[in-house]
Amino acid sequence: MSEFKMAPKTENKAFPVAEKFNLIEKVSYAEVSIVSKIIIRNDKGNVTLFAFDKGEFLSEHTAPFDAIVQVLDGKGEAIIDGKVIELNVGESIIMPANVRHAVVAVEKFKMLLTMIK
Repeated sequence: MSEFKMAPKTENKAFPVAEKFNLIEKVSYAEVSIVSKIIIRNDKGNVTLFAFDKGEFLSEHTAPFDAIVQVLDGKGEAIIDGKVIELNVGESIIMPANVRHAVVAVEKFKMLLTMIK
């Protein structure tokens, strides 16, 4: 019988490897702020968790890669190329590469942002 060896455990205490966790519980709201936590970042892309207080926003910008927003809590808006799109819990939207976009918290709002290079 062959011996099974576990891979070394990562020191990232916020996001354990090979253990389940709840995304919504991993980031807390902060008054008049946006809180972000990087879950994964490498040369292929990144996955970041955000919590926005009501009225907070990521200002309009472009990115060189497509990104998907997944709404975990609350209500927000994506503004893509001037078009406002309401975002509710359970909904997602792809923000296309090289197109101006922004995100606004209509109410307290948590999202997962995944960008793949």
